[in-house]
Amino acid sequence: MEWVLADALLSQSRDPRVLLGALCRGEASAERVETLRFLLQRLEDEEARGGGGAGALPEAAHEVAAGYLVPLLRGLPGRLMGGADTGPPARQRRRVLRAAGAALRSCARLAGGPQLAAALAEEALRDLLAARPAPGLEGACEAAVEVLAAVGPCLRPLEDAPLLERVAQAALALALGGDEAGPSEDAVALVAGRLLPALGQCGGAALRAVWGGLVAPGPPLGPGLVGPQLLVLSALAEKLLPEPGVDCAPVAREAGPDARRCWRFWRTVQAGLAWAEDALTRKRARYLLQRAVEVSAEQGADCACAPGEGTGPSLFWWSEKKKDELLKFWENYILIMETLEGNQIHVIKPVLPKLNNLFEYAVSEENGCWLFHPSWHLCIYKRMFESENKILTKEGVTHFLELYETRVLPFSPEFSEFIIGPLMDALSESSLYSRSPGQLIGSGSPLGLKLQKFLVTYISLLPEEIKSSFLLKFIQKMTSRHWCAIPILFLSKALASVPRCKALGVEGLLALRDVLQCTMITHQILLRGAAQCYLLQAAINLVDVEKVSLSDMATFLMSVRQEESLRRGTSLWTELCDWLCVHESCFRRNSPSSSVGLAETSSLNAYVKNLIHEYIKSPAWERGENCCMPDWFEAKLVAMMVLLAVDVEGMKSQYSEKRRTQNVLRIFLDPLLDALVKFGTNAYMPLLKTDRCLQLLLKLLHTCLLKGSGTQDDEVSTLLQNFVMSTTESISEFILRRLTMNELSSVSDLDRCHLYLMVLTELINLHLKIGWKRGNPIWRVISPLINASIRHLQEMGSGQEPTLGTQIQRAVSMATLAKVCEAIDQKSELQPDSLDAGPMERFLSSLQLNQTLQKPLTEEDGSFSEESSSSQGWGKIVAQYIHDQWVCLSFLLKKYHTLIPTSEGEILEPVLPAVQMPVRTLQSALEALTILPSDQVLPVFHCMKILVPKLLTSCESLCIESFDMAWKIIASLSNTQLVFWPNLRAFVQFVFDPKVLTIAAKTKGQTYFKIKEIMYKIIEMSAMKTGVFNILISYCCQSWIVSASNVSQGSLSSANNYSELVLEACVFGTVFRRDQRLIQDIQTFVENLGHDCAANVVIENTKREDHYVRICAVKFLCLLDGSNMSHKLFIEDLAVKLLDKDELVSKSRTRYYVNSHQHRVKNRIWQTLLVLFPRFDQNFLNRIIDKIFQAGFINNQASIKYFIEWIIILILHKFPQFLPKFWDCFSYGEENLKTSICTFLSVLSHLDIITENIPEKKLILKQALIIVLHWCFNHNFSIRLYAMVALKKIWSMCKSLHIEELDALTSVIESSLDQVENMHGAGNAKKNWQRIQEHFFFATFHPLKDYCLETIFYVLPRLSGLVEDEWIAIDKFTRFTDIPLDTGFQWYLSPTQLCELTPSDWSQQDIGPHSGEADNQSEWADVQKKIIPWKNNAPDLDLELVFQDRAARLGKSISRLVVVASLIDKPTNLGGLCRTCEVFGASALVVSSLQCIRDKQFQHLSVSAEQWLPLVEVKPPQLIDYLQEKKAEGYTIVGVEQTARSVDLTQFCFPEKSLLLLGNEREGIPANLIQQLDVCVEIPQQGIIRSLNVHVSGALLIWEYTRQQLLRPRDAGS
Repeated sequence: MEWVLADALLSQSRDPRVLLGALCRGEASAERVETLRFLLQRLEDEEARGGGGAGALPEAAHEVAAGYLVPLLRGLPGRLMGGADTGPPARQRRRVLRAAGAALRSCARLAGGPQLAAALAEEALRDLLAARPAPGLEGACEAAVEVLAAVGPCLRPLEDAPLLERVAQAALALALGGDEAGPSEDAVALVAGRLLPALGQCGGAALRAVWGGLVAPGPPLGPGLVGPQLLVLSALAEKLLPEPGVDCAPVAREAGPDARRCWRFWRTVQAGLAWAEDALTRKRARYLLQRAVEVSAEQGADCACAPGEGTGPSLFWWSEKKKDELLKFWENYILIMETLEGNQIHVIKPVLPKLNNLFEYAVSEENGCWLFHPSWHLCIYKRMFESENKILTKEGVTHFLELYETRVLPFSPEFSEFIIGPLMDALSESSLYSRSPGQLIGSGSPLGLKLQKFLVTYISLLPEEIKSSFLLKFIQKMTSRHWCAIPILFLSKALASVPRCKALGVEGLLALRDVLQCTMITHQILLRGAAQCYLLQAAINLVDVEKVSLSDMATFLMSVRQEESLRRGTSLWTELCDWLCVHESCFRRNSPSSSVGLAETSSLNAYVKNLIHEYIKSPAWERGENCCMPDWFEAKLVAMMVLLAVDVEGMKSQYSEKRRTQNVLRIFLDPLLDALVKFGTNAYMPLLKTDRCLQLLLKLLHTCLLKGSGTQDDEVSTLLQNFVMSTTESISEFILRRLTMNELSSVSDLDRCHLYLMVLTELINLHLKIGWKRGNPIWRVISPLINASIRHLQEMGSGQEPTLGTQIQRAVSMATLAKVCEAIDQKSELQPDSLDAGPMERFLSSLQLNQTLQKPLTEEDGSFSEESSSSQGWGKIVAQYIHDQWVCLSFLLKKYHTLIPTSEGEILEPVLPAVQMPVRTLQSALEALTILPSDQVLPVFHCMKILVPKLLTSCESLCIESFDMAWKIIASLSNTQLVFWPNLRAFVQFVFDPKVLTIAAKTKGQTYFKIKEIMYKIIEMSAMKTGVFNILISYCCQSWIVSASNVSQGSLSSANNYSELVLEACVFGTVFRRDQRLIQDIQTFVENLGHDCAANVVIENTKREDHYVRICAVKFLCLLDGSNMSHKLFIEDLAVKLLDKDELVSKSRTRYYVNSHQHRVKNRIWQTLLVLFPRFDQNFLNRIIDKIFQAGFINNQASIKYFIEWIIILILHKFPQFLPKFWDCFSYGEENLKTSICTFLSVLSHLDIITENIPEKKLILKQALIIVLHWCFNHNFSIRLYAMVALKKIWSMCKSLHIEELDALTSVIESSLDQVENMHGAGNAKKNWQRIQEHFFFATFHPLKDYCLETIFYVLPRLSGLVEDEWIAIDKFTRFTDIPLDTGFQWYLSPTQLCELTPSDWSQQDIGPHSGEADNQSEWADVQKKIIPWKNNAPDLDLELVFQDRAARLGKSISRLVVVASLIDKPTNLGGLCRTCEVFGASALVVSSLQCIRDKQFQHLSVSAEQWLPLVEVKPPQLIDYLQEKKAEGYTIVGVEQTARSVDLTQFCFPEKSLLLLGNEREGIPANLIQQLDVCVEIPQQGIIRSLNVHVSGALLIWEYTRQQLLRPRDAGS
């Protein structure tokens, strides 16, 4: 067409100037410039044939280039930027640019010499360099690129070499971007798509300049530069790789570079394969790799590329001798990389065996070294780790960790770097550690076990000189981020499993300490403690003791929290002592020991002795009496090291001198004991020395306590206590003097007061432990301490202006009284013999409550203002002061609770006002709640617990106000872990006090409903915070428990009014998120480790799991006695409410999925009813039997069906009189029974159990037989199966009883049973019959023998496919000791084999005999490939090519089929059609509006097909014209419609040029368009429904067209 137009123009005039001049005048439209291009190319062709005008043409070409095209190219972008309405749209502009560029190239060739091309190139290069700083491609940049792309091939390779080099350098700089922001995508696409290919044609200097820029030395490529580099390399791939088939002699190869021999080229390709985020960049990297392999195979010459950095195998090499092996390796490699793009595990998993083959190819069998560089394999793993599909990530991590299980790979630095980098990054994802399907809860993480095995194996294979650096980097990587609890736990466990080796020095120990500090940020205390245990074990195994000192080790041990892991008496402490015992003489010495004595002892003892001497010695930095108290860190360290050294000595002297331990401890503690003895007499002892001594004393006593042993005291504890007892008198006198003689006068002294009171408490406990004696040193101190404190508090109320000293003494006195009250309250030995109110009681009772400490004057010496900045403020001091008041009052109320009146006004002159005026006291308590911070309200709650029951009747509104205010505080504390639980427990104890509940239930007033409201609020809170409901139900059940020996009729009177609480507890349990379930699962795994993990011994199990709510309620119900009327009423009320709740849940959602919340609630309801069943009598069952049978008619999940069937069997066995009601259940209409009849047939399959206690069974068997035979002929296969199982059971009973009346049925029944038993073939019918007979409910389950808690709560949920969250192991019932075990019930454990069965369900499909073969496929197994074939996988170099050009460059076949979808409305149908058309190569898809491609639903279905398929917009009113136009072009119009003359699709032969018209979703093809059709085609159908979805119909016809076109070349060839 173009040539015809050019010839027509030339025929009008023989002078080209005239023609060219005419075209250069007028508006520069795309059509005019393209016509100019046609004409110039025609003139160029004639010139080449020698037929052009030799003189005039070059001059004319020069004029066109300089006078028209160059100004046009320069001015076009500027005019477009001037305004939106002054120029053509972007698509037209680019048409003009392309056409002008092509015309310029022709002008350069016609100009007759190289001068024009060089001049144009110079000018364009200047424009390009000038335009580069501008953002994007604005200005003349794009035009300059077009000019350079046009004239570049016209430049001379030798003469214009410098110019070509400069152009190439500028182009490369623009493509790669010199600034930090990187190049713009448009710039890279334009230069790579237009300019660089043009320069590549020039060869020589230009190509060398580009290549030199690409491989220039420099830092590793950043992620932003990999894409542009790969785009440039792809654009020049054909020039940078040798041409296949060309002579490969060295002389010939000098013409161009060979990228295969450059290591930087391969590192760029690998970066694209592994690190690139966008799929297009990865595709380009694969293309370059494919092309390099293709070229190497076709050339057949050997080549190699060294790694560039260090030693190792070549990054790429080729050998003609090993061509087949190399092709096989790279074919599998590229297949894996392509398949990974799909991100679908079912597509990728069959390909993974090929990854194993890659390792077999990659390692030499002869010398065990790498043949292929291991970085190629790591690229695959990196891609899998970076996948958005977490299942694929887990598959990749698992595959990598299994590498060393079956093979030994040679050492490679890249592997070590990969483990410490990408692998550990991937391991930070917690979800990877979830259990495999079928694993029990708490069985551990399969990936965690693989990680452990991998690390042990890998480190054992490392060279010794590398092992230390690898482990150090591994541990440092663990400190580089904030890990979640689960990953850090399993990494630590793996590290602890590494065999002992001398690998870590001081730096490694510091890194481990940093990891320990990282673990402190996690919230799961058990996981945190377990991680600390493993990290300490890792230190024991890996530290080289010759490189670290005992001081280094002691500092490290201080990072391990004693309250979470490292405690005396645990296996971890023993392991540490063993290690110290073996290595104590090997530690590096910091300096010669200066200690005297113990000359024969070890370095550990010398270190500890010196440590204590240095600690006790008075510090040089003491600054007078007002200095702050020292930090506790050093005291903790000294105490721990002392006890470690003593225990190590005890190990050594275990079989020799027992007294040596005593002597060593005495030698260690002598300096401390000497100092403590002088406390009472030496008034001038330095203050800091006394502080440090008391701190060490406390830490020794606390650290010495054993954890996990049967006896709390061992030899060391006893010795230590005896030593401390010898200093009691001196210490107590010192404390008395310090607390009472106005020596504490600064803010920092309040910390000392706290220290003194803690020491006093410990001394009291010691004396109580050995036996309290009146007149002991502590007893002698308590009375003067109380009197002095009272005196100080009384004196300071004299009205004088307060000073800092007096106010501090006042706070100290109140704290002292509070501590004494606590001690007296908890230790009955300290109580006076008489209950008469003494001075302390009268003083405390008369104390003005909530009295604050006035802030003292600061003008005295400025001391307060200085200290207040370092203290936590005066407000905290005041809060502590008020808190201490309420501690004292709590003691008073507990002691004299019998004196509290139920209302005020009864006592005119009260002796104890705070006790005998309870209303005022409760009002003060409410005031205190508004004053005190939330973490200080605990003693106020304790007081309210005593006051509220007394005042509930007379002052109900005040009590309700106290409930509300206390609840607000609890709600505000919900995120404060340390104080939340004690406060919640105290709140529950005073709101749900049995007396309060009883009084509220009697009156049924506002208090009753307020308590119910709070109850539901607590349950609601427990859904967000696990463990809240546990506190409530445990406290209430414990208060309601009645011992069997002392039963009272009113024992459950209050519980009867709060049965909703027990109901909610029986069905309680939230559906946790996946991450929450994972944490609970890992916690169970740690718990199952038992004493092997010290954290289990140290950390108390709080039993806050949701299971314990139900366990508490169930154990409480088990203790109830059905013969007790109060108990019986409670049980019956609860059972009715459970049935009502089941009915409510069933109505709320008729269809619910398995393991949903509704399913779980219903399951728990029926479990509880089974527990209650033994207490049901016949009268009560008469009331509820209809509801139970009705539940059987509901469509329930399998587990619920089993429970309903079980309870019906138990009812009929215990009360056969309900059998008529049971038979009535089979009388309902079949429509009502079609989903539930199997439940009642299952009950009949246990008829032998039901009739066990019935002497006359014949009538029952006859009735059952009649019913079952009816259902054996049902049209539903499942119903027939259940009926046949029941028939088999009933008939066996009939035969054993020889019932003559049924002889007539013998032949029919037995032939039916024989037919079922002996079914031929291996179809589903026979398999299902075998399965249902083997099913546990019919084969193993015994309704009576299996009636136990284990079956109800563990075995049956497990066998019925319920999620593991619902399995409650029986040991949890025994571990929960808040409620005692019921001795009357011996049915906790199942006596049958039911618990040994594995879950299976007859209705599930067979897994099949070949289920395990998926992972063992041969390397030639077919794999699913949703990828472009290798030979067609060229990169998309030019994003602006027309679709046909782009498709042709991709090697994609384009048919002549046009699909018209303008009548279709729905985006989903259009998106699906777009994808189908693109897959089968349709030439175009016609839609009503191109805006549809922006629709999210369209994009979801099309998956980017619109980018690869021409879309044409034709609106429905324009369809007639469009169809007529296509007819004129030779197209056959085919409609998809059912008409009288429709042709069957199987009989229709599609012409090559076919247009497929699809109708509207609802109305099909309109009548006016049917007239335009050449033929109507319909799809043959066999079903009842007479229409298909329009997308499906279109897809069927598109495929049939494609199939016919594919067959035609074969037919023609044959």
